[in-house]
Amino acid sequence: MPKKRREELEKKLAEIEKRVLEGDPKAAAKQHAEGKLTARERIKKLLDPDSFVEEFMLAETQCTDFGMAEKKQPSDGVVSGYGKIDGRPIYLFAQDRTVLAGTVGSAHAEKIACVIQTARKLGVPLIGLYDSVGARIQEGLTVTTAIGKVFFENSIASGVIPQISAIMGPCIGVASYSPALTDFILMVQGSSQMFITGPPVIKEVLGEEVTMEELGGAKIHSEVSGVADLVTKNDEECLSLIRRLLSFLPPNSQSAPPRRETRDDAERSVNVLEKVVPEDMRKAYNVVQVIKALVDDSDFLGLKEKFARNLVIGLGRLNGYPVGFVANQPMFLAGSLDVDASDKGARFIRFCDAFNIPIITLMDVPGFFPGKQQEEKGIIRHGAKLLYAYAEATVPKITLVLRKGYGGAKQAMCTREMGADQLFVWPGVELAVMGGAGAVNVLYRREIEQSEEPEKTRREKMEEYAERFSGPFEALSKQFAHAVLRPAETRRGLIRALEILREKKEERPKKKHGVMPV
Repeated sequence: MPKKRREELEKKLAEIEKRVLEGDPKAAAKQHAEGKLTARERIKKLLDPDSFVEEFMLAETQCTDFGMAEKKQPSDGVVSGYGKIDGRPIYLFAQDRTVLAGTVGSAHAEKIACVIQTARKLGVPLIGLYDSVGARIQEGLTVTTAIGKVFFENSIASGVIPQISAIMGPCIGVASYSPALTDFILMVQGSSQMFITGPPVIKEVLGEEVTMEELGGAKIHSEVSGVADLVTKNDEECLSLIRRLLSFLPPNSQSAPPRRETRDDAERSVNVLEKVVPEDMRKAYNVVQVIKALVDDSDFLGLKEKFARNLVIGLGRLNGYPVGFVANQPMFLAGSLDVDASDKGARFIRFCDAFNIPIITLMDVPGFFPGKQQEEKGIIRHGAKLLYAYAEATVPKITLVLRKGYGGAKQAMCTREMGADQLFVWPGVELAVMGGAGAVNVLYRREIEQSEEPEKTRREKMEEYAERFSGPFEALSKQFAHAVLRPAETRRGLIRALEILREKKEERPKKKHGVMPV
């Protein structure tokens, strides 16, 4: 290439790159006025300093219809590339609302699909920062085809690399399916919304008036729909939480989760648990306090905390090693399992299994939540998801019975026959087909009815039943449990069990895939 022509090309490229990097000051000011960072500011805060390498900066839409020839801009509304978080490589994309309002065009979607595919091939985590008003309708079927490629790549990468989505603005229409196909969704209060059909269409079709926030804001998706895993107050907190979440996760399904050095003694006693968990089966307590007492430095990252609150899920560490927790929460519905809790638990168990994260289950379950509404919603089908997920999982699985386990819900919280590698019980546990009151009414109904003092007879039979099924002795004699752990010894016992299970290898029958009840 002639020198003059090369210099002209380099000058032109430099001018375009400068314009892209500086962005539109007015659009950036509007973003800041809404309390939000721009795409490039988000990337800078998320990644380690000076680690970002941008790809396809000059990509732009090839569409010329509807005046797009004059509107097209380099980057096409999304910034993509790779960088590092805590020294670990990741791939990411960030939709840029300052360029074409972040609308998804064909070049835009092709860039995202390429990022996902490359992350999968390299075996590194994927992070997507969403902020877009939706698909660019001027591009017609071309853009829907490109968006379809994104869905395909999300699906193929599932279970291969961790995929984290942060909704940091609108995520509207068909594009919202992309984050829904990923492992974790974070939302920002007041500035992020997700929905398939927007307020104008709803008003036209159904005659209902609803705001974007009411339709798909952080509150709706974190408390009602269960779509969001984590909610933050602002962009900065969201980006910081992504870094924290990633610290628990391996880069891919073939790697072990990263161990973090800790000064928290592996032999530490947790005497506080005697006070936290009441002996009375009918009294509630906060199981999160139990988890925080067990994990290193009380560092527990709860997920979907306000959705299906009767079941707690989240990530912590024991002796530096990441573990996933699944625990009944007696503060809500007495810790029973319902449709939403079953879905919540099953998905998390499958994620942990996919990425080699051991699962600790804390059982204190009175049963499946009864009622016509639950049956109509399909508690049989949804409850089966928990059974399936535990049985399918081959990672180390440790179950601890804190107080009780009744009926089929006991199996749904991972008993030995459901694949628990180690099952421990605390003293005073009660394990039975059903609770004492219900069992006595079935087993001794005629005797109680014919008694001169029915209430006295009922109490006596309940005491007899409790005597038989309370305590760890029957569980141990019938090999339901491996051993008894005193509450104060629980942290030590779990860490020792994890040590022996660390090199666990377990194969399943060869097949294309199972058919999970969904």
